[in-house]
Amino acid sequence: MKFSGGCAALGSTSLLSQLLSLELTGAAYAASGQTSNSGYKALVCVFLNGGMDSFDMLTPYEDAEHSIYSGVRLFAARRKTGGSGTNPNLLPIFAEGGSGRRLGLNGLMPELKTLYDQGDLAFLANVGCLIDPMTKSAYNSLQSRRPLGLFSHADHLQHWQTSVPQSRSQATGWGGRMADLLATKHNLSSKVSMNISLGDMNLFQTGSRVLPYVVGSSGATRVDGYRFISDPVAPTNYDRVQNRVINGVNATGLNAMYPAADTASGALYSNLLQRTLSMRKRASLDVADIFNDAVSSNSANGGGGTSNLPTAAQSAFDSIANDTAIPNRLKNFASQLNMVARVIHARNAPGFGQTRQIFFVQLGGWDHHDNITSQMATMMPGLSKGLKAFYDATVAMGVKNDVVTFTASDFGRTLNPNSSGTDHAWGGNQIVMGGSVAGGKVYGNYPTSLAANGPLDLGRGRLIPTTSVDLYNAEFARWFGIQNNSQLTDVLPNIRNFYSASSSSMPLGMLRAG
Repeated sequence: MKFSGGCAALGSTSLLSQLLSLELTGAAYAASGQTSNSGYKALVCVFLNGGMDSFDMLTPYEDAEHSIYSGVRLFAARRKTGGSGTNPNLLPIFAEGGSGRRLGLNGLMPELKTLYDQGDLAFLANVGCLIDPMTKSAYNSLQSRRPLGLFSHADHLQHWQTSVPQSRSQATGWGGRMADLLATKHNLSSKVSMNISLGDMNLFQTGSRVLPYVVGSSGATRVDGYRFISDPVAPTNYDRVQNRVINGVNATGLNAMYPAADTASGALYSNLLQRTLSMRKRASLDVADIFNDAVSSNSANGGGGTSNLPTAAQSAFDSIANDTAIPNRLKNFASQLNMVARVIHARNAPGFGQTRQIFFVQLGGWDHHDNITSQMATMMPGLSKGLKAFYDATVAMGVKNDVVTFTASDFGRTLNPNSSGTDHAWGGNQIVMGGSVAGGKVYGNYPTSLAANGPLDLGRGRLIPTTSVDLYNAEFARWFGIQNNSQLTDVLPNIRNFYSASSSSMPLGMLRAG
């Protein structure tokens, strides 16, 4: 299965996901025979493809720490004073909330500082893929268990999404495995998958029974070249053969398509294949109509569409779309988050009935091997504005405590730059946002010194993570409703290397258990 590509035509990942997930998610829901739990929760994973330079996002601020950082970071260091234009002054935040040590938030992201100061956003410092807790001496030992393909985009993208960094053959992601478990309790009447991806198939949301349902910023993809019999004839041609395939569900119609079958068994096989394909495509069309009707502005069935999205929330997204200073890549990112907000708003529409949803949004373009300052200046404002617009939408919809948004990325980047950019590294810093977040705090262990050749430095500022991705993911899984027993190890096979089954507290303390 290919986990990439667009969502525009027959054979696209969107249509493929529709055909597959209709079978797998439907079987999982129907087999359980249980009623849905009350309450709604959504997780929104924002994957920053390419390896975001997150020590450019969150930097030292105290004088002595900032001086050491500047000596390592050189021309790429963010300034405390004297900044301007694309390199504004750092925005100080209290790492422990309210007092004590300060860190510096990139001055290009004032919206995130607002959320941090009001307690609805937190950072997790120096997190990365680990199999076991790792020290520098353990790393240098031949006996150490390192994640496969350190500093490799392809490997670490997979490791973040599977939480199994010792394997390249893992076929399911931790979000998919979580949905497999929760599908026996939630969304039982829904015709749409619990896992909704904006733009592409992905490994994170792929389970054994639940697959991602791929949509675009404008909604679900219809089959290219198809029209219903009742539709007016369009001026452009449509695929008449495909129409016959999709509409010819009954045996008489199917047999008429194969009048010259060589044998009876051949005719039977043709009819069976035709019938299966026809039913799947028609079901896909039905689900696409349910989805699009729910999120459209002229919902025929009274679902929550954009016309009902609070004006202030939609205005924030519209403002980004009309901002000429924001690149198209970032405008598209905001459009994806806009669609996520519309889907959340439509969660009770006919055919949805969703009490648990997992969303996957991607923003690429973070592999900055050159021109780091100017490239980050084009990316960070749009990321900050898009996240703030989405958070404000959850407030306006009354679900800010029910939606947790978190970032992930391939890896952090070297503190020490190359000619004009930075290279692949390991540990990095991530964002967690939502009304249920105990925000205004930096979790994990932000290094007290980023000096070269320090206890975490593998060279050039490649930092060994002090918090594992498993702990990060476990925080969200526990909040979402996964129990700290065999359920959690089913979702995160390595979690017991970092978090005890006897623990009654949350893995990181950012959220409360579901």
